[in-house]
Amino acid sequence: MRAAAKNCGYDFPQKRITVNLAPGELRKEGPVYDLPILVGVLTCSGQMKTPPMDACFFGELSLEGEVRAATGVLPMVLSAKNAGLRTAFVPRDNAKEAAVVDGIEVYGVAHVRELAAHLDGTCLLTPQPPTQYESCAAEGLDFSDVVGQENVKRGLEIAAAGSHNVLMIGSPGSGKSMLAKRLPSIMPAMTVEEALEVTKLYSVAGLLDRETPFVSVRPFRSPHHTVSTVGLAGGGRMPKPGEISLAHNGILFLDELPEFRTDALEVLRQPLEDGTITVSRVSGTCAYPSRFMLVCAMNPCKCGYYGHPSGRCTCPDQSVRGYRKRISGPLLDRIDLHINVMPVDLPSLQARRPAEPSSAVKARVDAARALQNERYRGQSFHSNAFLTPAELRKHCMPDAEGRALLAAAFERLGLTARAYDRILKVSRTIADLAGAPSIGAMHIAEAIQFRTLDQTGLL
Repeated sequence: MRAAAKNCGYDFPQKRITVNLAPGELRKEGPVYDLPILVGVLTCSGQMKTPPMDACFFGELSLEGEVRAATGVLPMVLSAKNAGLRTAFVPRDNAKEAAVVDGIEVYGVAHVRELAAHLDGTCLLTPQPPTQYESCAAEGLDFSDVVGQENVKRGLEIAAAGSHNVLMIGSPGSGKSMLAKRLPSIMPAMTVEEALEVTKLYSVAGLLDRETPFVSVRPFRSPHHTVSTVGLAGGGRMPKPGEISLAHNGILFLDELPEFRTDALEVLRQPLEDGTITVSRVSGTCAYPSRFMLVCAMNPCKCGYYGHPSGRCTCPDQSVRGYRKRISGPLLDRIDLHINVMPVDLPSLQARRPAEPSSAVKARVDAARALQNERYRGQSFHSNAFLTPAELRKHCMPDAEGRALLAAAFERLGLTARAYDRILKVSRTIADLAGAPSIGAMHIAEAIQFRTLDQTGLL
C-alpha cells in the first residue's frame, strides 16, 4: 500500500497507523483488504474525498496502484447488499461477477487514480450493467452415441428426473464412463436461485470465468481417484470448497469407485444426507452447500470381468466380496440405483442402429421435474431424492398391491429402513415419468429392480 500510494502521487503518512478489522475473533487473510485500507488512510489524511457512507470497496493492489481481481467478490457484494450498502467498488475484472447482485450499484475500478477521480467528481466511472442469467444446456456429448444399454439409459433417466444417486457396475469397455459423461445432456436447466448458489461457490474457489461470471450449466465434477479427503470435502489453511461443494446442484462422478481412499469416500456420507458440509479448521469453520447427485462407476471385481459372458474371470467369490467391501455398506445404502452394465454384443455394434437422442430423454425429464417443482412449491427442495420424512409419508405412499410387493422385498432382501425410503423415492420418480398421480406396483417393481447389490449377496 505504501508503494501504491507513492506511485500514484500520494504521500503515505509517516506515522503509526492502526487499522481495526472487526470482528476480532475472525482471522483475516488475503489481499482483498488492500483497496479499502488505502482508501481509509488517504481519506483520513485528507488526500482523497470521503466516499459515501453506503459504499464498500474490495480489491488487491499492485505496487503501481492497479486494482487486481480477487476471489469471492460475489458473496462479499451479496453480504454488502444485505448489510444495507448500495454501492460497491470492485476490481474491473470482477465487475461482471459483482453485477449479478440486484439492488446494488457496481463500479469496476482498474486503478487507484480512477477511483480518486470518481470520488472527486472530476471523471465519473460508468456503473456496470446488471449481469443477466441465461440458462444453458450442456452441449457436445449425446445419448444417441451410445449403442444398446437401454436398461442403463433408463436408470440414468430416472436418476436425472429425481436427482437420485447412481452406481454403475460393469466390465471394462462396457460404457460406464461414456454413459456418465452424457448424463449432463439430459439434466434439467438450473433455476436462477440454483445458478446463484453455484456461482457463489465458484467465486469463493476462484473458478469463475471473467467473461461469463454466471455458472449457467449444471456442474459436472469428476475428480481422479487419487484425490485427498481435503480435495473432496474442502478445507485447507483457509477453508475453500471441495469437489462435493463444487458439484452442488450438479453431478459428482467418481470413476473406479473402489480405488478411492476409504477416508475420502466416507466423507460423502453426511453431505449425501444433509446437503451441506461443515469444514472446521484452526482459522475458522465454514459450512458449504453440497446437494449433489452422486454418480459412480466400478468394475465387478479386481480383474474386471466377473459375470462377463466370455467367462474369463477366475476370481473366487471371496475375492469379489473383498473388492466390493472397499466401499462401505452405509455409503452403498445411500445410493438409490445400482445398475449392472453388460457388454454390448457384436451384432449391435455392427448394426449401429440410431439411438434415442438426449433431447427426447430430456423432454421426459423436464416434464417429471415440472411435476416435482409444482408439488414441492415453497419447500427448500425441488426433487424427489431430497424428500423429508414428512413429505415422504405425504407423497410416496403406494397402493395396496405396491405395499405388499415392497413388504415382500424388504423381508427377502433384508433391506434397511434407509433403502426402504429410497425405493419409495425412486418409485415416486418413476411414477412422475409416467405421469401417474400415485405409486403403483409396477413403479415399485422397477425401483426394486435397480437395487442390484441388495440382490446379489456379494456384499
